[in-house]
Amino acid sequence: MSVTDAQTPIWRHRTPKARLALWGGWLACVALFVWCWEMMTERTMWVFVYDAPTAANDLLGRSFPPKWSYIESLLWPLWDTMNIATLGTLLGIVLAVPLAFLAASNTTPSRLVLRPIALFIIVATRSINSLIWALLLVSILGPGILAGIIAIGLRSVGFIGKLLYEAIEETDVKQIEAVTATGASQAQILNYAIVPQVLPSFYGISVFRWDINIRESAILGLVGAGGIGLQLQASMSVLAWNQVSLILLVILGTVVVSEWVSAKVRHAII
Repeated sequence: MSVTDAQTPIWRHRTPKARLALWGGWLACVALFVWCWEMMTERTMWVFVYDAPTAANDLLGRSFPPKWSYIESLLWPLWDTMNIATLGTLLGIVLAVPLAFLAASNTTPSRLVLRPIALFIIVATRSINSLIWALLLVSILGPGILAGIIAIGLRSVGFIGKLLYEAIEETDVKQIEAVTATGASQAQILNYAIVPQVLPSFYGISVFRWDINIRESAILGLVGAGGIGLQLQASMSVLAWNQVSLILLVILGTVVVSEWVSAKVRHAII
């Protein structure tokens, strides 16, 4: 048999059991879809659905043109939003870096105790949305940007910690062995063999998380955690839709600029 023949894929018909399992899987998916559709239709008020085009048209008519004179009232809340995202990211970095080194299999001092604890903290902080963190912290610390900063920081720990410890585990073993062969201590191995390999990934992860945090911090004010979300909540409460449209445009512009800055920085680093 030639090499070409060996590389040619051989198509085989499915066995009767495989075909039966495939059709059974499709039938189960259809049954699940029908059941979910029935549950949704039972709990849906179709009167509002039928009236949705009219309501949407009325809402858009109230929203445009935006109230441009309201822009001055958004500058300070926008600055608070940027501070929440930036300080929250820094807090997340400070907490995530040691957790990442404890969670990485090649740097942890204890695989049986410290590594599972670090992994659990990373998973736990990543599984809770920043809005839920903010809601809990506002009830503890009261409304304000401090609750928003801590909420963003706790949410960032899981994201940064997971990507960073994976980057640590993917470091080149040959460089570590070369430094180890010189008789270096564990601290020197960490400083000269592991950290230089991880730094580009660390910078990219941090900037990327800062970009995400700007988007998330824009809505934390809905639960009283400061930022431009407070103005959004206040405008929606009084049905000032022309102010709401302006706030949404400001948030959109901020996100676009942060995305551009993040892409430029990550391109320059990586």
